[in-house]
Amino acid sequence: MGFPSDLEIARKATAKPLTEIAAQMGIASEFLEPYGKSLAKISLDAIDSLKSRPKAKYVVVTAITPTPLGEGKTTTTVGLGQAMKHIGKKATISLRQPSMGPTFGIKGGAAGGGYSQVIPMELLNLHLTGDFHAVTAAHNLLSAMVDNHLHQGNELDLDINNITWRRVMDVNDRSLRNLIIGLGTKEDGVVRQTGFDITAASEVMAILALANSKEDMRKRFSRIVVGYDSQGKPVTAEQLSGAGSMAVIMADAIKPNLLQTIENTPVIVHAGPFGNIAHGNSSIVGDLIGIHSGDYLITEAGFGADMGAEKFFNIKCRASGLVPDAAVLVATVRALKAHSGKYKIVAGKALPEDLLKENPDDVIAGAANLVKQIENVKAHGVSPVVAINGFPTDHKSEHEAIRKIAEGAGARVAVCTHFADGGAGATDLAKAVVEACNDKNSFHFLYPDEASLKEKIEKIATTIYGAAKVEYTSLANKQIKNYTDNGFAKLPICVAKTHLSISGDASLRGAPTGHTLNVREVRASIGAGFVYPICGDMRTMPGLGTKPAAAIIDFDANGEIVGLS
Repeated sequence: MGFPSDLEIARKATAKPLTEIAAQMGIASEFLEPYGKSLAKISLDAIDSLKSRPKAKYVVVTAITPTPLGEGKTTTTVGLGQAMKHIGKKATISLRQPSMGPTFGIKGGAAGGGYSQVIPMELLNLHLTGDFHAVTAAHNLLSAMVDNHLHQGNELDLDINNITWRRVMDVNDRSLRNLIIGLGTKEDGVVRQTGFDITAASEVMAILALANSKEDMRKRFSRIVVGYDSQGKPVTAEQLSGAGSMAVIMADAIKPNLLQTIENTPVIVHAGPFGNIAHGNSSIVGDLIGIHSGDYLITEAGFGADMGAEKFFNIKCRASGLVPDAAVLVATVRALKAHSGKYKIVAGKALPEDLLKENPDDVIAGAANLVKQIENVKAHGVSPVVAINGFPTDHKSEHEAIRKIAEGAGARVAVCTHFADGGAGATDLAKAVVEACNDKNSFHFLYPDEASLKEKIEKIATTIYGAAKVEYTSLANKQIKNYTDNGFAKLPICVAKTHLSISGDASLRGAPTGHTLNVREVRASIGAGFVYPICGDMRTMPGLGTKPAAAIIDFDANGEIVGLS
């Protein structure tokens, strides 16, 4: 009999009452707002109630540059959180909520895997407590108010060709990337060009992740820039009288969600994914609760260390004031072999047969990516721990090759089998993380606030991506000048680029150097508090593949959900 599916494992797990899970964290039941039997919101009042408790060690889980299949970063985060209990430590896990775009696209689920996953698996992947829908509604309400303002006479003199606020939805749909709206009669609105992004890329989602209170969220909404007037001055959500209604829509969404793992470790789930086209980190309010709820707070950043972890360090930690104590880099044999350039891995297709054969030389050939991502963590003064996420098709010689490479680059290393063995399979990783957290902390940001926007972009490109230079389109240059003229130059940078390479070119494997980062356009998320360069052919609205997961997700004859993985 084969290994059970994630869904089968999740359904057989024994969940504890969430009041018990909260009690482990020091959270009184009065701060829980139940959503059915297996979910709860945590009141933000819990933040003040926990302040007198000791502060946990703060650990971020990131990865080497992944294959299109992903390398088990969420699974490792969950496994590490569970493993802490096995070595006598208390951990809280802080995760992002899966987007239904990938769930119905390629992934089919993003709750961890095997015996290291979050339950209830179906609810986590499908709607949860409706936070994404609230983000979508709040964002699109402002979109409607922009167009209504144009229709009602445009008192603020919005330049119809310089409106930057688009629309969003939590479904992959390439046909909505670029649209003409307002077609029909005069009463159907003003004709103009716009488009849709996926909800996870919404500035409202970024604000949800970066706000430290309901009041801070409301202030950030007021600063959202929807476009510019004919004189080039920003027009805000507050000027359109939209920020208050947006905050009301988001009143429940600002409260983090409490779940648990298969082994009953507390999990805070809040804010959205996509470290390639968005901020890609869980919420600050979730971390402000988790940082006082145990010995270790373990969070996750999107994709590789060049993506979500860089944004974690330079955007999230800037906003939260929390300082990371260690970073876990998830590495796999298959990803390092892929970085050798000899193999092509395609989501939805079987792995190449030769890739599964014992070949430590191929691991060594792809080692540059691991070494560079270790450097990227250390560039911020954080101690790295490499987690070798073991698969049954791996070979001991290949794990030993990774160990030598990582130790040679100055990182601690542990082999993990948490997918098959749960927390017990990640105890070596947990011990290594405990050691790393005791290292002298020298955390620092990559660039100062006072640097120019181009200096910040170029610092990230040359230091983290290994680029030789950055080139900007005429549009990007114009946008950067406009943002600088309007006083936005002190904001940090949130680069949108491919997650499949450290560079901006998805075809470049390993740790390429000497390449050029091409900035196509630059957006400004003033409410969230960052400037958003878009590089190469990145799209902020994904499309569905040839065989999307949506084609197989369904109910079976017993009314149970099938197709999630």
